[in-house]
Amino acid sequence: MIDNHDDSHNDLDFNFNLDDDMLASDEDSLLAAAAPATMDAAQTEKKRNMSLFSRIPVTMTLEVASVEISLAELMSISGDSVIELDKLAGEPLDIKVNGILFGKAEVVVLNDKYGLRIIEFNNKNLGDLTL
Repeated sequence: MIDNHDDSHNDLDFNFNLDDDMLASDEDSLLAAAAPATMDAAQTEKKRNMSLFSRIPVTMTLEVASVEISLAELMSISGDSVIELDKLAGEPLDIKVNGILFGKAEVVVLNDKYGLRIIEFNNKNLGDLTL
C-alpha cells in the first residue's frame, strides 16, 4: 500500500504560552465583544416578535361602564328607560383588548369623531391578551 499522507501539519506549533495578565485582558475583551452581540440578538428577536404581532388582528373597545341586572329587569326596559351604570361621570374609562383590561383612557373629540387619550396602561404583557 502506498502512503500518500502529507506530513506538513507536523511543522505547526500548537503550544501557546499565556500568562495571567494576557488571560485577564482577553477575558475582558471577550466579554466586551459578547455584550453587543447579545444586544444585537435581543434587538433582532424583539423586531421579529414585533413583526409577528403586527399581523395579528385584535379588537380594542372602550368600555363606558357595566351593570348587572336581572332578566326580568331587562325584559321590562322600554324606549324611555334609564339604566344607572356603575361608573361616575368623568371617571377614566376601561380600554379592553379582546375583552381583557389593557388600560384606562378618557374620551376626546378629534375632527368631529370620538377618540381616546390613554391615561395608563395595565401591567400585563402582550402575551396575556391572547388568553
